[in-house]
Amino acid sequence: MSDQGRIAVVTGGIQGLGAASCQKLAERGFKPIATHLGGGERAEAFAEETGFPVYEWDVSDVSACEDGIARIREEHGPIEVLVNNAGVNRDKMFHKMSREDWDAVLQVDLGSMFNVTRQVIGEMRERGYGRIINVSSVNAQKGQLGQTNYCAAKAGVIGFTKALARESANKGITVNALAPGYTETPMVEKVPDKIMDSIIEQVPVGRLAQPEEIARCVAFLAAEDAGFITGATLSVNGGFYMD
Repeated sequence: MSDQGRIAVVTGGIQGLGAASCQKLAERGFKPIATHLGGGERAEAFAEETGFPVYEWDVSDVSACEDGIARIREEHGPIEVLVNNAGVNRDKMFHKMSREDWDAVLQVDLGSMFNVTRQVIGEMRERGYGRIINVSSVNAQKGQLGQTNYCAAKAGVIGFTKALARESANKGITVNALAPGYTETPMVEKVPDKIMDSIIEQVPVGRLAQPEEIARCVAFLAAEDAGFITGATLSVNGGFYMD
């Protein structure tokens, strides 16, 4: 079977890297479905412009994920590709960070790995096929001041990916992580110009990534042809960090 018509759920899929991933997956024949939380008019506009189904729920709430995935399955069919992209950040130096700041990032960026993936892994195992792509970050590998919560969560994504890949490989399911570098997305736009200039100076290619460049990697890992790649972390950072 080709990838034509395979249902691909992209969390946080209405803007930035998520939206670019939906677009690229559609170009490759997949049927993308985006989730969001509080997207409002942006979510409505995205659905209208693209024609992609859009669902709203909180990926940090396991019950909401169970209900949301069940609705998608009932209305569209089995989910064969999952892109765990939803994420938040609350940057602050650790000695000033509140437990609320810590929990908010861990619950979304890492907790969603369980909350969403748990709803699809059983069916993927039964069907003998699946592609799971988890979005981590270059800062999970390199570290970044003011981001202990974010780096901890995104490093956890890589560990989660490796373990689930080992559990799933003999069931026709691949599980891989992406570790993007700084990309022109709404999250990165919030970084002060002075700090961003200093970051770009450290990127050998001398610029930020475009969302489409990361999205191509999502589509590559989602393809049936990528069946021998699992447990990998694909670094796409312009040379910002070389491991």
